[in-house]
Amino acid sequence: MREINRAVMKKDALALVTGKPVYTEDIAPSDCLVVKALRSPHAHAIVRSVDKSMALKVPGIECILTAEDVPQTRFAIAGQTYPELSPYDHCILDPHIRYVGDPVALIAGADEASVCRAMKLVKVEYEVLEPLLDFRKAKDHTILVHPEEDWKALVDTGGDPKRNLVSAAQEDWGDLKAAMESSEVVVEGVYHTKQAQQAMMETFRAYSYLDEYGRLVLVSSTQVPFHVRRIVATALEIPKSQVRVLKPRIGGGFGAKQTAVMEVYPAIVTKMTGKRAMMIYTREESMTVSSPRHEAEIHVRVGASRDGIIQAISLDALWNAGAYGDHSPTTVTLAGHKAIPLYNRYKAFHFGYEAVYTNTIAAGAYRGYGATQGIFALESAVNELAVKLGMDPTVLRAKNIVHEGEVMPAYFNETALSCGLDRCLSRVKEMIGWQEKYPCRVLENGRIRAVGLGLAMQGSSISNVDVGSVTLKVNDDGFYTLAIGATDMGTGCDTILAQIAAECLGCSVDEIVTRGVDTDTSPYDSGSYASSTTYLTGMAVVKTCETLKKRMRESAALLLQAENTAELEFDGQEFRDPHTGRKLSRQELGNAAMCNHAIALEATEAHSSPTSPPPFMAGAAEIELDPETGQIELLDFAAVVDCGTVINTALARVQTEGGIVQGIGMTLMEDVVYTPEGRIANNSFMQYRLPSRLDIGDVRVEFQPSYEPNGPFGAKSIGEIVINTPAPAIADAVYHACGVRIKELPITAEKVYCAMQQKNTK
Repeated sequence: MREINRAVMKKDALALVTGKPVYTEDIAPSDCLVVKALRSPHAHAIVRSVDKSMALKVPGIECILTAEDVPQTRFAIAGQTYPELSPYDHCILDPHIRYVGDPVALIAGADEASVCRAMKLVKVEYEVLEPLLDFRKAKDHTILVHPEEDWKALVDTGGDPKRNLVSAAQEDWGDLKAAMESSEVVVEGVYHTKQAQQAMMETFRAYSYLDEYGRLVLVSSTQVPFHVRRIVATALEIPKSQVRVLKPRIGGGFGAKQTAVMEVYPAIVTKMTGKRAMMIYTREESMTVSSPRHEAEIHVRVGASRDGIIQAISLDALWNAGAYGDHSPTTVTLAGHKAIPLYNRYKAFHFGYEAVYTNTIAAGAYRGYGATQGIFALESAVNELAVKLGMDPTVLRAKNIVHEGEVMPAYFNETALSCGLDRCLSRVKEMIGWQEKYPCRVLENGRIRAVGLGLAMQGSSISNVDVGSVTLKVNDDGFYTLAIGATDMGTGCDTILAQIAAECLGCSVDEIVTRGVDTDTSPYDSGSYASSTTYLTGMAVVKTCETLKKRMRESAALLLQAENTAELEFDGQEFRDPHTGRKLSRQELGNAAMCNHAIALEATEAHSSPTSPPPFMAGAAEIELDPETGQIELLDFAAVVDCGTVINTALARVQTEGGIVQGIGMTLMEDVVYTPEGRIANNSFMQYRLPSRLDIGDVRVEFQPSYEPNGPFGAKSIGEIVINTPAPAIADAVYHACGVRIKELPITAEKVYCAMQQKNTK
């Protein structure tokens, strides 16, 4: 392979590092109306009246919109393939306030100063209601978060707003009761993961305008342009044909921008006024009225024989959806389906889940998408099982993990056609020095160094649902244009897809021009989420290249007057007739196609996969713990990832390192805190601590190749799995260091110290 499995510089690298205007705010017209939302200070209330008379007198104010001024059609803001599994429970503006920060009014004006001044003059009369803040008490509570009669779900996921249920289901395989009773050792625990913020550098933002035909154009920093088109059209009650969405460069998303958090707000202002409008979320808004990771409480039971063969796994998950359903019906399913299949020797498993409404910020998509919470719980329980069995946790795993060629009952009965998990486990032990360092050692200064381990799996797209499409065209002089509907959110998918095309076409990556997403001209793509782009859209590229080469060969045969089209040779640069020796360069072919030519040198293909092959990962952490204070210092994190064939080694490495750092932050420091009134207390990076380079020690990454027959050149996904191992690995290392197992994230010095004190008093 010439273009695959090597480091290729991102196509937009120079523009980004030289500060070219590529992001939404950079390219927005200067005369856009500034749009801001007046937000409720109450977690639960009814808006009885809004007096905007004084605010409208502020110079520069264009309009102030309330629930009385906008459509009241309910819609879902989760960017998912239609029909969405998320309930239709949003309105653009709703007099029923469901969490602190729910918008009451939209204010649009010529500049930010006038809008902020007008906002202070709007008088709102609230009927304050008692909020429901504890998700453990939400089910069947007397307080209903969504009592409205027009709540609807396009797909039945077990939701019932009259019970505060967004989604609920369970799955059973085998005789769980018998398998547990036959187990000689059983561990049981409840694991709590709190909300976490994606904290991307570019906050939510979009601007809108009407084009020369009166169509609404929306330029948005989004992962899901085609879904945004549908969401905005539904909310504004206009045909989708009247909405066009363009996606420029994105300054990070990590799942947050899979939700149309704010696109409807500038859109409705433009529709009502006919003027350009722009909305930029502040950092505070991005922290408090966005779409963080779900808070979850997961009850795990694992049973095993005395020799360490896992007999049964039971996992019950309770999820805090928050004020709206959004991604909850889909996120909850991954907690079991992306954790239990890591182990494949059991006789039975159970997986149940419930997601409930509360009067807190609505949760959404975040890298790992539910698998992160489930893997922390199950991997921690397996580590606890190892202790109870008196067995090295790496040995216990080696006895039970899934291997290539095996059917995975807990993963929709898919077969692991590519699986290097055993090799990942073996290699990460060598990298961290497991044999020498496990479980711990005491230093001369009294501090303790210890190691811990965690495994993970994820998926590659949503099987039988998601679609990737590309259009590939030969231009004059023979260069190619690759139009994609997938969203590059900084991951480098524009470059990776160009590498795949270049490999198929036998040219260099520089000869492939990639275009950003425009819903008017780009082929349909489900969007950049669910670890889908390289695997799913990459296969669409392969199929499109084959179709295009066939058309190129037919065209070349006519121009060369070749008798047998199929025998025409193509080396990526020229076509050659083996019988006559006549040649036609790609440049000549491209130019000839511009005149008196009946074969279009353009192809479009789509791809949807019946399988979602999981990537696998093993991660190991080494920490140093101070027993006097409980302070944890992460010294080293080693990771080995099986993502099939690595397409771009440099981009795969930074994806892995970045995901690990996010996992470290979630494990050790990121902590969303609520006041008793339901307000998020840490609304900036001053209060919400993120890991810096000084907090993460060494992060070392290797790749364990496998070959996935359903992926492009054997590739699988890598985007999400990399965040999943730090939590169980670090928690296990903490246990080995001090003998206490922390079952709630983040694992802070205070929690460790208190747990040690409690242990010592027993």
